[in-house]
Amino acid sequence: MKRGQIVEGWVEECDYPCRARVRCDEGVVVVKNALPGQKVSIRIGRSHADRAEGTLLEVIEKSDIETGKICAHFGECGGCAYLSMSGDAEAELKCEQVKKLFNARVAQSYEKYGYSPVFDGILRSPVMYGYRNKMEFSFGNEKLGGELNIGLHKRGAFHDILDVSDCLIVDEDYRKILVFTRDYFRSKETPFYHKKDHTGFLRNLLVRKAAHTGEILICPVTTSDNATGEDHTELLKGYSDGLTALKLDGCICGIVRIVNDCISDAIIADDVKLLYGRDHINETLLDLKFRIGPFSFFQTNTYSAEVLYTLVRDYVAGCDGGAKGRTVYDLYSGTGTIAQIAARDADKVYGVEIIPEAVEAAKAGVLENGIDNCEFICGDVLKVLDDLTEKPDIIILDPPRDGIHPKALPKIISYGVGNIIYISCKPTSLERDLGTFLEEGYRIERYACVDQFPWTKEVETVMHLKRV
Repeated sequence: MKRGQIVEGWVEECDYPCRARVRCDEGVVVVKNALPGQKVSIRIGRSHADRAEGTLLEVIEKSDIETGKICAHFGECGGCAYLSMSGDAEAELKCEQVKKLFNARVAQSYEKYGYSPVFDGILRSPVMYGYRNKMEFSFGNEKLGGELNIGLHKRGAFHDILDVSDCLIVDEDYRKILVFTRDYFRSKETPFYHKKDHTGFLRNLLVRKAAHTGEILICPVTTSDNATGEDHTELLKGYSDGLTALKLDGCICGIVRIVNDCISDAIIADDVKLLYGRDHINETLLDLKFRIGPFSFFQTNTYSAEVLYTLVRDYVAGCDGGAKGRTVYDLYSGTGTIAQIAARDADKVYGVEIIPEAVEAAKAGVLENGIDNCEFICGDVLKVLDDLTEKPDIIILDPPRDGIHPKALPKIISYGVGNIIYISCKPTSLERDLGTFLEEGYRIERYACVDQFPWTKEVETVMHLKRV
């Protein structure tokens, strides 16, 4: 197979993260975003001795597992990969993907320590549609020269923005906010930020909505007035007034302008200005209260997070008598959700988080919840571990998508704790780190996956590692 050649074939299997193996007359091709059982058309990119890699052009025939409902932009939008499937088929696919990913590590663990780990399968999200409590939208246009748009990036595109006001993984309030935002700034002919020449005003829109309290935080992300040479006070006041006049199921508790002059496409705050209300929302989870600001880490599916943290609590309880009377480290602790859950049984919990806002929210949370045995430290796990003097009995890890820093991993292992609970939103990062744990005396005790992100290619994984 040669670069640029177009071939057709049937999808045999789909590995995490949505990487399909397609059998063609010409050989095997690996392609993203295809589903088992589909007949697809592919343009060949790179070729290897045993396979080629290509780009999906068209689904010629659907699979028998595609019985779900879809939105208008399914296939174009970079968000959902499995929306056309039934919920049962999606759960089964993700479950098999995780099992296959860890097969070699499970075999390694068994060969080294003679113990066959327990796989607890996949735990489904209680809510499958309208479940997201946080969305980051981008301003731009759907095609070059088109009118202002706000939404999500087209799959595989850096500039093109799709209007996703009919998105199924957010609720009606998000859709109303999105439509109003688009129409308001279109009427004002407000320019969006152009990534090539770094001009324009509107960059992103961050929206958070608490699932249980219904509180909403809206954060327009813009360049500074200094960068544009204009005063946008009246423009943003009109925007805030219009938002607060919307009839929503939830309640807008805060509107915050995030000023970002960084060249990067990430949402980075050079300055934060309160336009209305307060700078955070309040949420409850497993009978605990949490304060969530624009940059606080909080699981994006509150309903499934309760399933996830209940699983974590069960795994901790299985750590040789549980956390009762013990010291627990919660590393990469975010707003302190796991730390506060563990604190109900533990003697002392230390939470370590690098984002100052999240640490302050965690500290406010323990006061609100009447918890006095949690201490939160702001800093990089790599550096903070050098200063903590009290040795832990159990370590809980919930690192970012890229996993644990290679230099932090030996420090964590050096404590020699009997039990480690590793929570991963990117199973491939856990699979990589797992090799080091197995070599350094830990076996896989049990593991499970949680469908934290229905219809997307992502899945959460929880693993209990036991020191032998």
